[in-house]
Amino acid sequence: MSDTEPAGVQLGQKIGAEALGTFVLVFFGVGTAVVSGADYVATGLAFGLVVLVLFYALGHVSGGHFNPAVSVGAALSGRMSWSQVGAYVAAQLAGALVAGLALFVLLQGLDGFEAEGNMGQNFFGDQGGGDYAAWAAFLLELLATAVFVYLFLAATDLRNPNPTAAPLMIGFSLTFIHFATLGLTGTSVNPARSIGVGVFAGGDAVIQLWLFILAPLLGAAVAGLTYPLVLGRDRDPVAGSGLSFSRPKPQYQQGWDQSQQWQGQQWEGQQWQGQQQWQTPLEQQYPGWRWDGAAQQWVPDQQWQQPEAPEASGSETWAPEDPTTQIRPPDGPA
Repeated sequence: MSDTEPAGVQLGQKIGAEALGTFVLVFFGVGTAVVSGADYVATGLAFGLVVLVLFYALGHVSGGHFNPAVSVGAALSGRMSWSQVGAYVAAQLAGALVAGLALFVLLQGLDGFEAEGNMGQNFFGDQGGGDYAAWAAFLLELLATAVFVYLFLAATDLRNPNPTAAPLMIGFSLTFIHFATLGLTGTSVNPARSIGVGVFAGGDAVIQLWLFILAPLLGAAVAGLTYPLVLGRDRDPVAGSGLSFSRPKPQYQQGWDQSQQWQGQQWEGQQWQGQQQWQTPLEQQYPGWRWDGAAQQWVPDQQWQQPEAPEASGSETWAPEDPTTQIRPPDGPA
């Protein structure tokens, strides 16, 4: 859970966890806001406690993002590769839209319910009743998201002495962010949350979605880029993360460097350093000879070693063989 890219988990499982987690977050968080009339305490605690539970339940699978802004911040800080960000964001959007659809259908059970403007959507200007300026709403969402992503990265930092408390830190941070911003913008800090219900609220809610997509992503970028500079790194950056958008080069098991040298061994002609000369099956059949590719003929092997003399018994004597007197191989390799 402290690592945003857990080892030993398939990408499909991570995507499933992110879709499920985002569905639960939007359904219960926004659902509470709608049925409670956007009560500060109820809504703030609902979002915070849902995130807390989701981290304990699914954080070990996907890292517990449930928010495109968190995924972007994690990639820019070196915690995950960009090749996975697209899959994460798609899963988060899918989960949020399914949650928005479920709320839209279920709320029709309320007598006289009208979805337009009543889906717990985010807002600014006169849509929120307080006529909060667009530029102020933009800066508020940017700042709030940057703080949230900072706290997420800090809570999941491998240097954190209390990693089991990470869900509490992240959950309660989302709660107090809601307490401070709910009456001004409806609190997004999560583009998936805004899109998931905004499309069903219709009208101006759809028109205003740009702010609740762009501002959180910019806030996440600020946090993701500056976190390693301010607080340092807890691990080496993941390949293909940060400001590097290229696909990582394949890593070979032993590694092949620019001098065409395997780690610990070097190829020289037909011989490994410190090892026996490699021989073809035909050369093994005719010891003492080797095939000269340049001359296209068999030549005596100067490095061939005679077998050790056996122990003499009685009057028997043994003399090493001369490779030139052995049966010569054919004119060319078979």
